[in-house]
Amino acid sequence: MDKYPKIVVTPPGPKAREAVKEDERLISPSYGRFYPLVVESGKGCIVKDVDGNEYIDFNSGLVCLNVGHNHPKVIAAIKNQCERFLHYSNTDFFYNEVIKTAAKLSEITPGTFAKKVYFGNSGAEAIEAAIKIAKWHTRKQLFIGFVGAFHGRTIGALSITASKPAQRRYFFPLMPSVHHVPYPYCYRCPFKLNYPECHYWCVDFIDEYVLQKYVPPEDTAAIVLEPIQGEGGYVVPPPEYFQRLKKLADKHGLLLIDDEVQAGMGRSGKWFAIEHWGIEPDILCTSKALASGLPLGATVAKASVMDWTPGSHASTFGGNPLSCVAALAVIETIKEEKLLENASKQGTYILKRLGEFKESCGIIGDVRGKGLMIGMEIVESKESKKPAPQKASEIMMRSWKRGVNVITCGVSTIRIAPPLIIFRELVDSALDIIEDVAKEVSKEA
Repeated sequence: MDKYPKIVVTPPGPKAREAVKEDERLISPSYGRFYPLVVESGKGCIVKDVDGNEYIDFNSGLVCLNVGHNHPKVIAAIKNQCERFLHYSNTDFFYNEVIKTAAKLSEITPGTFAKKVYFGNSGAEAIEAAIKIAKWHTRKQLFIGFVGAFHGRTIGALSITASKPAQRRYFFPLMPSVHHVPYPYCYRCPFKLNYPECHYWCVDFIDEYVLQKYVPPEDTAAIVLEPIQGEGGYVVPPPEYFQRLKKLADKHGLLLIDDEVQAGMGRSGKWFAIEHWGIEPDILCTSKALASGLPLGATVAKASVMDWTPGSHASTFGGNPLSCVAALAVIETIKEEKLLENASKQGTYILKRLGEFKESCGIIGDVRGKGLMIGMEIVESKESKKPAPQKASEIMMRSWKRGVNVITCGVSTIRIAPPLIIFRELVDSALDIIEDVAKEVSKEA
C-alpha cells in the first residue's frame, strides 16, 4: 500500500504559484481561500496538486465529498446519464431521476410522515426555499436564528447567517424580522453559565426574553437551526437541548427548519445530525455532499407544510439529472459500504486520540464532535480560553505544507472532516502530522 502524504516540492510549487497569480487577475476577489492549493486530481481520500504533491484530504472538499473523490459508482452513474440527456428543466417537465431522488430522500430523512421535496442547486438555495415555504404555509413573517450560524450568502440565507461580520458587511438592509439568539456553545457560554447547572437557560431565554418580550409567537414562522454548527466552530449542543427547543416550538406553534447542508448525508454518523437528538424537523435542508460535489440542494418538508402552489417558487437547473443520478449513487454507496458505521467508528477513534492529545498540549482548549465532524479549538491557554486565531491558522498552514488538508472554522477551531471512506492508516498518518504541528506551535507560544 502506498504511503501518504507525498510532498515532492514544498507547496505552493511553481505551477501552483502561477495558477494563483492568474486567479488573482481574473477571478472575483470575494472568494476567501484558505491556502494556495491548486487541485489537479482526486481519488478516494487523496488530493493531488498541479505540482505532483499528494495530500490526505481532511476537509472533504468543504464536506462535499463524503464518499470520497471520484467514487466509481458516482462516476459510472454520471457517465451513463451523460449519454442519455443533460437537461430539460425539471421545473417545467418531468424526470424519473428527480422522482427517484425525492423518494430516496423521503426515505432517509427523519420522520415517517408524508414528505415533498424541492430541488435547487446549493445549500443557500435550499435555505431560501425553506424560508419561502415557512412564510407561505404560516402566513407569518418573523424568524428566529442563532448567533454563530451560517446558512449561506444569498440575501435571505444571509439574513439568518450570523457567523462573521465580513459576510454581512455593506449588504444591509437584509430580510427584515430575523432575530438571533445565543447558540448552546457550552465551552463559551454566552450567559457565562456552566452545564448542567445552567438548567438549559439558553432555551428558557428564548421563551422568557424573546418570545414573551419582543418577538410575538403569533407572528413567528420558524426557528432555523444547525444541529451542529459548522462555520460557527463545529459546536455540538448539550444532550437535551433540541428536545427542549422542540417542546418550545410546539408550545408556540413554530416550525423547525433544520439546516443539514454541512452536517448531513452521513457526516455525523447518522444520515442527518438531528437524528442524534431524536427530533423530526418540519423542514430539512441538505446539499454539499448530497451529489458528491455536483450542484444540488434539496428542501424536504412535511407534505402538509409544503403546500405552496405552481409558480410560487422554481429553479431552471434545480434537480438537474446529472446531479440527481449522482445523489442516488451517493445514497446507495453510503448504504452498501456501511459508511455511517465507519464515520462513527473512525470519529470515535479520532475524538479519543485528540482528547488524549489535548491533555498534553496547552493550546488545545476543547475537542468536540460527532462522527467525522470534529472540531479542535485552539486557545492561548487553557486557563484563559482566549481564542487563538493566528495559532489555528498556523496549524492549518503547516499541516497543509506537510500534506494534510485541514481548514479552520469559528474563531480558532481546526475542523476534522475527512471522507466517510477514511481508514485507520490514513487517519493515523494525518493525526500524527496535525499533532506534531500543534506541538511546535504550542512551544513557540
